[in-house]
Amino acid sequence: MPPSRQFPADHFLNRELSLLAFNRRVLAQAADARVPLLERLRFLCIVSSNLDEFFEIRVAGLKEQIKLGGHAVGTDGMPPQDVYRQVTEQAHHLIGEQYALLNDVILPALNKEGIAFLRRSLWTESQRQWIHRHFHDEVMPVLTPIGLDPSHPFPRVLNKSLNFAVELEGTDAFGRNSGAAIVQAPRALPRVIRLPGELSGVAHGFVFLSSMLHEFVGELFTGMNVLGCYQFRVTRNSDLFVDDEEVKNLRTALQGELPQRHFGDAVRLEIADNCSEPMADFLLQQFGLDSSDLYRVPGIVNLVRLMSVPDRVNRPDLSYPPFQPGLPKVLTKRYDIFDSIRKQDILIHHPFQSFTPVIQLLQQASVDPQVIAIKMTVYRTGTDSVLMEHLLRAAEKGKEVTVVVELMARFDEEANLSIAARLEEVGAHVVYGVVGYKTHAKMLMVLRREDHGYRRYIHLGTGNYHPRTTRFYTDFGLLTANPEIGDDVNEVFKQLTGLGKATALNHLWQAPFSLHPNMLAAIRAEIDFARAGRPARIIAKMNSLLEPEIIEALYEASGAGVDIDLIVRGVCSLRPGVKGLSENIRVRSVIGRFLEHHRIFYFFADGEEKIYLSSADWMERNFFRRIEVCFPVLEPRLKQRVIKEGLKSYLSDNCQAWEMDGDGGYVIRPSKRARSSAQERLLADMGIGPISVA
Repeated sequence: MPPSRQFPADHFLNRELSLLAFNRRVLAQAADARVPLLERLRFLCIVSSNLDEFFEIRVAGLKEQIKLGGHAVGTDGMPPQDVYRQVTEQAHHLIGEQYALLNDVILPALNKEGIAFLRRSLWTESQRQWIHRHFHDEVMPVLTPIGLDPSHPFPRVLNKSLNFAVELEGTDAFGRNSGAAIVQAPRALPRVIRLPGELSGVAHGFVFLSSMLHEFVGELFTGMNVLGCYQFRVTRNSDLFVDDEEVKNLRTALQGELPQRHFGDAVRLEIADNCSEPMADFLLQQFGLDSSDLYRVPGIVNLVRLMSVPDRVNRPDLSYPPFQPGLPKVLTKRYDIFDSIRKQDILIHHPFQSFTPVIQLLQQASVDPQVIAIKMTVYRTGTDSVLMEHLLRAAEKGKEVTVVVELMARFDEEANLSIAARLEEVGAHVVYGVVGYKTHAKMLMVLRREDHGYRRYIHLGTGNYHPRTTRFYTDFGLLTANPEIGDDVNEVFKQLTGLGKATALNHLWQAPFSLHPNMLAAIRAEIDFARAGRPARIIAKMNSLLEPEIIEALYEASGAGVDIDLIVRGVCSLRPGVKGLSENIRVRSVIGRFLEHHRIFYFFADGEEKIYLSSADWMERNFFRRIEVCFPVLEPRLKQRVIKEGLKSYLSDNCQAWEMDGDGGYVIRPSKRARSSAQERLLADMGIGPISVA
């Protein structure tokens, strides 16, 4: 269980405000003129996608606490009402910056490059005719306008769907005059439509679905006068709740809960900035929101819909140069994957090195007659994953296939339900882990009959078994036939699929049992070395740092003289560089082309240099409410690779690394040294193909 100790509130920064600070760093990528233009547009969209989830989960949680009269404070000591007030203020400001960047910088720059989003006021007559015909043939048949009157109450509006509020004048065929209607844009309709090249007047001309509807919405209300048409979008609470004590069948419970995600309590209303005050007030009333929840935006209400544009525009000069992931040297020639792993441990660094060896391990295992069993965890893998196809083939060939599917992987629940059903159809054993604990560990085990008995081949990773995200998430994967690690992984699978007490493991640290105490012990060992006058060093890289007891241990280590560097991509509650508290702690966040995802933990250990890789961040949920594994890198050569590639390269980054101060602010400090980007350097060292490195 999480520790019950209370620590001083001024030792911690607020989680929600730290998350908004992270999104400001992502937005800075969109503002950076050195980033290719289409990638700047993509970063802008990523901010919108991140903010959607922020409101769906974090802001929704705050509003729920306030509604229930909760006054409990977090480690930072702020009551939910104060957090909500500050979050709302900063979110409005951030979104204002985002739209200013879009309208004043990025769209004009795209227009100069022949990539234009055509405004209604500037349509030529021929453009208007084509757009009108498209609206009449492709859009209008699937629209269902809903007039608001006693027999047509306000419709249920799906989470994050595109809608239009229409103000009307006049009476219809039945003499009704409600003055208002709602038009919902079906999700099947594309939000961005490409015009034929001969009409657009530019190389790449697009028109928004919202522009079409604004222009021709009157055709949905024959004989009536349209006074105003305003796009709007509501964000709802999307956190699923399944009662651990009441649930008897997790899969059935989740299937019953998922449809309600689209209709949770409203938490944010986005409307076009030209929306009339009476209509804005009416919509707020319908969704049970107040003025602080209203976000007026000068443009389309969902910038995520622009995410597809870079892939639809053939302008490689405006995108990151392509690259082909390399392979570890041991795998660069023709190889048998089992033979290669038997000879030595293999470390793969994604996305700079290919995920193909992991796929080949599973592919070879699925058809190898000597392979008896395959066991794997699935957290996020995608609906069309090649890995799943190999698991299905293995099960069809009669191998013992066991898959631990995490049904509660947020926003991947439906995909994982589908995967589970397909696996069960071919006779695979599908289990859902332990109710109340998400299975977040990334483990693959292949049991093979060989000359001297059974041998286990293991893959452990810091990231998901998702071939697509391995192209742009940084992660490490370890392939090994080490029998002691194999025993550990087998023991964890036994816990997940069967019943029994947790046992001591040879090398792996496991949440919720040994990971937290072992991590604290490793930090305290460095404290002891420092107090004894010996060198002491901690370097840790992760996505988030929130767990208070770990943070307090780091403060103690700082006071003892331990030299500490933390590379934290996202949320960080620790205050670095505070006199008398954390003077020996530095925190940096690297934001670039790839999403920094690997978790690496380094302890100098009196010169032994212990290295651990994990799927777990330093958060309460990872330590106490998830099943995680943290595994050592034992081979000296691979250990040095992790130190060089995963830590030192990021500590020397002077162009994409944001340094954090004790108040939660971040800056990129100017450097007199030659420009050094960790991601670009790793691409140059390990990738294959055209790349640009300054």
